[in-house]
Amino acid sequence: MPNHYYSRQPDTAHDRHALEVTLRGQKLRLTSDAGVFSKNGVDYGSKVLIEAMELPPAAAVLDVGCGYGPIGLTAARMVPGGHVTMIDINGRAVELAKENAERNAISNVTILQSDLFQEIEGQSFDVILTNPPIRAGKSTVHAIFEKSFEQLNEGGSLWVVIQKKQGAPSAQAKLEELFGEVEEVTKDKGYRILKALKKKSIGLLT
Repeated sequence: MPNHYYSRQPDTAHDRHALEVTLRGQKLRLTSDAGVFSKNGVDYGSKVLIEAMELPPAAAVLDVGCGYGPIGLTAARMVPGGHVTMIDINGRAVELAKENAERNAISNVTILQSDLFQEIEGQSFDVILTNPPIRAGKSTVHAIFEKSFEQLNEGGSLWVVIQKKQGAPSAQAKLEELFGEVEEVTKDKGYRILKALKKKSIGLLT
């Protein structure tokens, strides 16, 4: 039965929760539900990513695996002159994220149900953020990294939170294969924040 948080449409019975959280100094009122990631409260890894992420104020940002929205909605408040696209395969999570954006009067967002990057092919971004769905398997996580590299603008950055015990070394190796140098921005209670920069091409002089 499709009860994983990375299912297209979980059939778990609803169990909605009202959450009040402060993220990056901003208060958010959120609703979560059964069948979505970290239903009882914003998970620690997402909090570490939110505190670490650096976003230009007019950036085009993508949140991959947005869940009910804590990372993407916080990012939207950090880029008042920019726009945040939020995607998740989980239809229940997407509907919650839309509700939460409206509840917090956050309008500079587009929230889409998408299997990986399927619904945003051809779009490009300055920053991509992800707390990847580890339970979906290494191939899914690596596919997120590969598509992120393709759809980042030159000079753009991919920010990833991942636990050491859940594959941080292999994730970092894959990111280094794609991007070259990868920075470990911070680590906290076993969670690592990795930043991969898509370097600008150097034009050849003729």
